[in-house]
Amino acid sequence: MPSAISGTTPSADASSDRRNTHGACLYVGYALALIAGISLWFTAIHAPLWEDETGSWWLISSGVSRLWERHDLLFPAYPCILWLSTRLLGSSEIVLRIPSVVAMLGAAGVMYRVAREVFNRELALVATILFCVNPIVIFAAVDVRPYAFAVLAVNTATLVLLRLRHTDSGRVAALFGALAALVIWFHYLFAVILPGYVVAYWSIKRADRKSSWMQFAVAATVFCGMMLPVVPGLKYLFHTSGSHVFEQAPTLQALSWTLALYWAGPAFIIMAIVALLFAALRLQPDQRIPIRSWQIVVCLSLGLVPVLILFGVSEATPIHIFVERHRLVAVPGLALCWVCILSRVPHRILRLGFCLGLVGLTSYAFVATPDLRQHMFSWKSAIGVVESNASVDGAPVLMCSDFPEADYAILPDINGTKASRYFAPLSYYQLTVPVYGMPRSLNDQAKRRGTAFVQIATQRHERFLAMAYEPSYPILDWISRIAGENYDVHTVGVYDHIKVLEFDPRSPRQAATGVRVNQAAIPAK
Repeated sequence: MPSAISGTTPSADASSDRRNTHGACLYVGYALALIAGISLWFTAIHAPLWEDETGSWWLISSGVSRLWERHDLLFPAYPCILWLSTRLLGSSEIVLRIPSVVAMLGAAGVMYRVAREVFNRELALVATILFCVNPIVIFAAVDVRPYAFAVLAVNTATLVLLRLRHTDSGRVAALFGALAALVIWFHYLFAVILPGYVVAYWSIKRADRKSSWMQFAVAATVFCGMMLPVVPGLKYLFHTSGSHVFEQAPTLQALSWTLALYWAGPAFIIMAIVALLFAALRLQPDQRIPIRSWQIVVCLSLGLVPVLILFGVSEATPIHIFVERHRLVAVPGLALCWVCILSRVPHRILRLGFCLGLVGLTSYAFVATPDLRQHMFSWKSAIGVVESNASVDGAPVLMCSDFPEADYAILPDINGTKASRYFAPLSYYQLTVPVYGMPRSLNDQAKRRGTAFVQIATQRHERFLAMAYEPSYPILDWISRIAGENYDVHTVGVYDHIKVLEFDPRSPRQAATGVRVNQAAIPAK
């Protein structure tokens, strides 16, 4: 009787309840996948700082007054945030990672809002999960570098850009211009997103050309005004671009893995096989989600344009910038591209299964691959061993920088090494003994400095140690050869791919045929 009065039947009520229960279960599944994906960020939260992270610490270690003086290629916005966080929270390794974790959580939240502007709620959750489980995002989430903040700026600028679709406001356009400039304040190479922004803007504003040009002019004016303070840094990057290259030319395999969001490709293949099984069983599909042309253009412009620019420049020039962490700029757009594809899947349960499978594959990769759980190599262990060994008698240490810029710079003398950016690990992990700096590669400067150091040590009959990361192993081999007549060389150990050698001077009788010291090559004290 109540059902007749309300105009519904018991079967209709039951069907509605089943749909509601089914929908609630789906969203619970999405929530679990999202939580599991975010939890992967913390696999390396306890890791020691790797070399580039110690560069961030070096930048702020002399106080806020020297930030601008030291920043050079180190991007201006992030150091201020890092310096403030250390004043409030301290400077332990975990605490230094907190700002990046918070920024990446914000980027994930904004990612959902971005996807919600383009798709429905379910697909927005899928896009957020794709974003959070990407290995590049997992790495950047705990990296003491500006990448988490840069992608937060990218997502926020994208959200404001999409809001321009519904308004002719000049203020919103000005906000978009400011946020687009802020992206570059966090990382200069993230400027590759700008052409994608232009394409996306005109795809969503093509209906009203007059107001579109007005808003575009406002955004461009604000953008140019905010770019003025970073012009010196951009000029420095342009004029010294060759000195920052440390990667090999990119491969098509690296490009394909990036476009496939790493393990999203295998997860999609598994889902496609299950979809064929569903079709064979003639299971009732859900209603298809409509996708318009502007949605496709926005997704492709934000995903493909930046990643193809990075790949094209790296392939066509000696400036190889297709570095994995640089590709983070394209990850939000690529996640949206994948959602466009997944929207064609006619079963909601399959989309959920895809997300759960993707999280499972990524988790398995992290469990099976120890390197993924370690946040790059660190000098911490090697420096600790050298300190305990050398501090006994104050033996000097020969240290090879792993910054590629060290090959082109005039390195400081033995008194200035610990304060140099090229030996930034020493600003966080302390050595109390004298340190003599060497370039990264076995070039003319390395031979000149190494010869002078060995000659002085030989003249003083002094024990010393040497340490270097893998690319600098040839320098250690060369030092061992030129010192071999007067020293016994021992390998102390290899710690996180950093080799430590000990050079013990031989007695005068053992070194009767020792090298002659070239006094002219010995630098003045």
